[in-house]
Amino acid sequence: MTATDGLVYIIDDDPYIRESLQELLRSVGRRAWTFETTQKFIASDRPDEPSCLVLDVRLPGRSGLEFQRDLRDAGIQIPIIFITGHGDVPMSVAAMKAGALEFLTKPFRDQEFLDAVDRAIRIDSECRGNASILGELRDRYDELTSREREVLALVVQGKLNKQVAAELGLSEITVKVHRSNVMRKMRAQSLPDLVRFTDRLNAQAKGIG
Repeated sequence: MTATDGLVYIIDDDPYIRESLQELLRSVGRRAWTFETTQKFIASDRPDEPSCLVLDVRLPGRSGLEFQRDLRDAGIQIPIIFITGHGDVPMSVAAMKAGALEFLTKPFRDQEFLDAVDRAIRIDSECRGNASILGELRDRYDELTSREREVLALVVQGKLNKQVAAELGLSEITVKVHRSNVMRKMRAQSLPDLVRFTDRLNAQAKGIG
């Protein structure tokens, strides 16, 4: 990913702030879309690409912090950089605890803002890459039969074929066939590969991956 990849969304009811930040981003080759309200942002047809959201804390109607919660509840995951002229410690703590990437108090330095945007775009790009990999792993896992999933669960625990056979009431030869199918379908080159794939799927299921 180059320094100019990614799209920056700016929501601020102050047209001067919107225009100045957009021009600053353009000066370094970054694309930026601006919105005066959160409603217009939600209604926009946004491309599926790495991005971040620059969000004013104090907006007409629902505040930036409330909108942050709305996005999270809707399952919309996008790195958020808060900007405010009225920031205080409790507000910044609340924003960061809710997952905000940065909390900048106006007036902030241009480079401080650009650095935050670079970091946000990079993080979103990495998250999208991880999501793509996890999606592929999930598709592979879904191809397994119920018996193959049982064998997989025991194999990644380090159990030998004869132990798996005894636990599932199968012959050792049958376990070997199932294990071979699991390796092929999961596209694992080795047992450590299989363990790593399974760990990632388990972490995703628990909401920590």
